[in-house]
Amino acid sequence: MYAAPRTIESRIFATLPEELRVRNRTNELSTFVEGEFDSFLEGPSFDRAGNLYCVDLVFGRIFCVDTNGKFHVVAEYDGAPNGLKIHRDGRLFVADRRHGIIVVNPATRRIKHILERYDLEPFKGPNDLVFSPAGDLYFTDQGMSDLVNATGRVFRLRADGRLDLLLDKLPSPYGIALDPSGRVLYVALTRANSIIKIPVLPEGRVLNFIQLSGGGGPDGIAVDSEGGLAVAHPLLGAVWLFDGKGQPTLRVNLCRGVLGTNLAYGGPDGRRLYITEAETGTIQVADVPTSGSMMFSHMGET
Repeated sequence: MYAAPRTIESRIFATLPEELRVRNRTNELSTFVEGEFDSFLEGPSFDRAGNLYCVDLVFGRIFCVDTNGKFHVVAEYDGAPNGLKIHRDGRLFVADRRHGIIVVNPATRRIKHILERYDLEPFKGPNDLVFSPAGDLYFTDQGMSDLVNATGRVFRLRADGRLDLLLDKLPSPYGIALDPSGRVLYVALTRANSIIKIPVLPEGRVLNFIQLSGGGGPDGIAVDSEGGLAVAHPLLGAVWLFDGKGQPTLRVNLCRGVLGTNLAYGGPDGRRLYITEAETGTIQVADVPTSGSMMFSHMGET
């Protein structure tokens, strides 16, 4: 075990306004998230202009939060968007629990379904996704898997359109991230309360990298420029930062709510960690020592 890391507290960057909160309406996703919510923010990701995109899992919405913290509705549809990442051409790729992988054009607001099944079977329920530097898309397919029903999966959609099943028989794979080299994949196993490490280039042995305790298990994860990990830990109301060896270096306590679902690095120097908090419908921010790893959306020419 390690000594307790230094602790800081987040602050509010943006709050979902009252007119965008859905009152007195429930659906099957309300049961899935185990509570009454007027929104459920997830999947933050920055575009090149500094706008932060995120999703509302329960009510099928995609938001753009501008640099002043104002929410704009980009899309609203009959779906369950969970994770979101931005292609370097500006398109939004979304892991949707109902529809698989969809693509949203933020300029036209057109939604396109690009991947709904593996072989002949529909996905169980995609949760999160990340691009490699080469443009391959890795995503988790969590469904309702857990320690007893360990049926979660990890897929790779290659840039040329081929789909690979990389791992199966996993207990609830949620967040997913790649190290700066694009050679090592990290996956949060929420019901196992752990982060696993997967060498993908070349393929190698899977190992348990970080073991957590308490809370509701890790959800979203993000990698910094030095190969460290930021881990959202819902129900604890905290985000943990680990170095590249898996040692804890910092704890960020949420200033409001306890359901920190996912996170993204941003700010002028990349050293601000933005956290979606689902209980209060807020986006919180904390200044951290290390900048985030460059995302595919910011690489090369469009």
